[in-house]
Formats: sequence, structure tokens, C-alpha cells
Amino acid sequence: MRIKLVFVFLILTLITFQIKADTMDKNKETATFGAGCFWCVEAVFQRLDGVENVKSGYSGGEVENPTYNEVCNGTTGHAEVIQFDYDPELITFDELLEVFWKTHDPTTLNRQGADVGTQYRSVIFYHNEEQKKLAEVYKNKLDEAGIFDNPIVTEISPITNFYVAENYHQDYYDNNKNQPYCSFVITPKLEKFEKVFKDKLK
Repeated sequence: MRIKLVFVFLILTLITFQIKADTMDKNKETATFGAGCFWCVEAVFQRLDGVENVKSGYSGGEVENPTYNEVCNGTTGHAEVIQFDYDPELITFDELLEVFWKTHDPTTLNRQGADVGTQYRSVIFYHNEEQKKLAEVYKNKLDEAGIFDNPIVTEISPITNFYVAENYHQDYYDNNKNQPYCSFVITPKLEKFEKVFKDKLK
């Protein structure tokens, strides 16, 4: 009888754990942003509390399974993006949009700093109507408030595809901090970001 009770307890524990896991998965939502070189964007969003499974990749183009070289040529229509899961109870989509717009220049068409081309465009690929609405409202409010000297050119489009980039692009900054681009471009950007959003960091 005692062994049977222990067995029942174990089964109930496993069921409870599975229910919690399923509930946690259902609470997660997905976002896809492009804001220039995905190495930079990935490094920023990886550090936010509530954000998980950040992947660098390509979205918004016509070619299936594009390579990095193809996307860099600017002929596939894809943007370099990151896609990630987030927990709305820890960080809302509004807060993600705040980070998005404060960590790149959304007024330069198809350009971020020295990176030029449609693959570096500022873009939000929304996954549902709520994300679309919030992105459009936020964008309009920023323009109306004159936060930037020039109008925001961020593209807001439905997500139609996402192709994960080659393995060496994943966790690029963390794996290549001494590389010149990381040292001179990404590190200073992260230092500013961490000061502004220190209350949202992991």
C-alpha cells in the first residue's frame, strides 16, 4: 500500500509539473525585430529579463532558406532580424517596443550606421493584430511628439517567414567580444543600453 501511494504521488507530481510547463509555454509569445546588423540586436535583447530563445535570422524576403551571403547582397528581400520568445508577465510588448526604438535609429531608410542596404532596414514583423496595433500606435506617438529629428521609417509588416541564420551568427557577440566590430560597435551600444534599461536586465 505504501509503495502504491508513493507511486501515485510521483505520478501526480509529474502531471502537475507537465501542467505547469504547458501553462508556461502558453504564456510565452513571440516577437521578430530588425534594427540593423542582427549581431547588435541579438546582444541587446538577450539581456532583457523575460526574453528567451533569441535567434538571429532572416525575414521578409522571397527566397527560401537564404544564406548570409545572399542576404548581404540585398537581392533576396530579407532583413536581418532576431526572433525570440518572451513572457508578457515579465516584459510586455510595449516595453519591447521601447527597447527597440531606443537602441537604433528608426529614421534612416535601409541603413544603420555603416551598414547599408534593405537587409538592414528597421522593421517590426508582427505575429498578431495586437502587436500590429501597439507598434503602429507607438510609432505614431513618437512621430507626433517629435522625438526624432526626422520621421520614423520603420516598416510594420506581418510575419510571413523566418529562417534561422547560420550557427556562427548565433550568440555572436558573446562568442566574439574581442572581434573589432564587437569591440568598437556593439560593446559601446550595450554599455549605453544597460544604463538606460538597468531595471529590465536579467
